[in-house]
Amino acid sequence: MKELHRSLGEAGHITVVLLAAALLSSCATVLVVPPGARSELAPTGKVRAAINLGNPVLAQKDPASGKPRGISVDLARELGRRLGVPVELITYDAAGKVFDAVKTGAWDIAFLATELERATEIAFTAPYVVIEGTYLVSADSPLRTIQDVDRDGVRIAVGNKSAYDLYLARTLKHAHLVRVPTSAGAIDVFLKDKLEAAAGVKQLLVKFANTHPNVRVMDGRFMAIEKAMGTPKGRDAGSLYLRKFVEEMKASGFVARGLEKSVQGDATVSPKAPVQ
Repeated sequence: MKELHRSLGEAGHITVVLLAAALLSSCATVLVVPPGARSELAPTGKVRAAINLGNPVLAQKDPASGKPRGISVDLARELGRRLGVPVELITYDAAGKVFDAVKTGAWDIAFLATELERATEIAFTAPYVVIEGTYLVSADSPLRTIQDVDRDGVRIAVGNKSAYDLYLARTLKHAHLVRVPTSAGAIDVFLKDKLEAAAGVKQLLVKFANTHPNVRVMDGRFMAIEKAMGTPKGRDAGSLYLRKFVEEMKASGFVARGLEKSVQGDATVSPKAPVQ
């Protein structure tokens, strides 16, 4: 009997030790927030997060409440929780408008595709999601491949200052870009003016094509759109913390779960990146 009690006692002690080790291990994975990062990411006492509703992969408007939801909203709120400050969601209907607003100091963090032009004003993290940019064309269009689109006489509707607008402006040699204030509006202009193509996020174009049999989405992509978090340049401590935060959110499964919850599971979570 004494031997049994001793065995049970030893087993209990081992269990307690293992539980304590597990707790210490889990605590060690939580980022410590340096005071400088908190003051830079929430200089007004709250995190002002720019949310682009023009990209349905990252953010959508809840049909019941009308409030924004999606992975970018989830990340903003988790960041605010880590910093111990409230989060103010500032919504925009186009990525170009988010970028323009950085010059006025309207927001503290944003969720945008990494682009050379944007990187002059914004300190980006590594991407957390990769989505595809492709073309919408009429069902009977003679344009069959991505390469076919870049030819003389082809007009492409595109959201002004979107990631794909900036990319196509650098890479197209012959086709002409028709810029529209929003990406959703680009589809309307494509149809109304009978343009040859509309450029956009694959998920948005596929969703439209599923209910409009007179159009189709091209196979393949003209670019991979890397979505990242960013903060205005000059906030070095805040930028470093954001880079570490994004890597933790990817590694923990937070990003993947957020995409599944918002029915965007076909988007790809970016691989791990070194923090520099």
